[in-house]
Amino acid sequence: MQKPTLLILAAGMGSRYGGLKQIEPVGPNGEAIIDYSIYDAIRAGFGKVVFVIRESFADAFREKFDPKLKGKIDVEYIFQELNQLPGGFTVPENREKPWGTAHAIQVAQHAISEPFCALNADDFYGYPAYQAMAKFLMHSADEREYAMIGYRLSKTLSDFGSVSRGICDVDRNDMLQKIVETIKIVKREDKIVSIESDGRELFLSGNESVSMNIWGFKPSVFKTLNEKFTRFLEHHRNEPKSEIYIPSVVFEMITEGSAKVKVLKADSPWFGVTYREDKPRVIARINQLIAAGDYPEKLF
Repeated sequence: MQKPTLLILAAGMGSRYGGLKQIEPVGPNGEAIIDYSIYDAIRAGFGKVVFVIRESFADAFREKFDPKLKGKIDVEYIFQELNQLPGGFTVPENREKPWGTAHAIQVAQHAISEPFCALNADDFYGYPAYQAMAKFLMHSADEREYAMIGYRLSKTLSDFGSVSRGICDVDRNDMLQKIVETIKIVKREDKIVSIESDGRELFLSGNESVSMNIWGFKPSVFKTLNEKFTRFLEHHRNEPKSEIYIPSVVFEMITEGSAKVKVLKADSPWFGVTYREDKPRVIARINQLIAAGDYPEKLF
């Protein structure tokens, strides 16, 4: 049985956080959230980890991860840069932001030939999520069948600012029907509000199923990503802050009938570091999990 690969998306600039949050220490021995992701992936049965980073991050990542992971899991680094574009396209002069999560996955295509799980570097997903995803990736034989882990919206918010979430419509068979990228969701006392681009405010219940960008894909997805990214550049390359999000691409594939997505149920904790003020709460949550025996005090 082929072991799946863990694809960690870590090329983001962390503009809201104000630093290289991907390797910010949150564990008792200086562990980053990535360390917990890899630890969970190893015990769930993943065989390789691929980091998507910026080349300027390479030394810091290799120094932090290579020694501790040697002999435990295969490791590869892929760079996501603005100039990684299809033939005929160039980077606009005013472009600074990365091209988005769909592009981050696309650039890893030459490093991955097996089923894989793609996820954010700065999100703590919990061992049950990796366990459920590994089981799916090792047993689903349909190249057109993908997966995601769904989380309840109310459990994924920050107390310190707005967050972006992919809100999902799931049918009775746990198949994803629709996903809408909602880019400004805030907590306001006991209410949850989505602030639309035109300034309108929509109230949410908090029970909505959301994508936290933990996806299970087959290698077949790369052909589609190449096509979608080219189309995105044709229409949006001169918009300085435009990005191509993987939830939007997945929704297009579902609508076109080129893919189906199973929403996996996993009783997993989720927490993340969007703002620097989130860090103390993340540290406290990890210490609680260690005290409960879910993780050793020293991972590697």
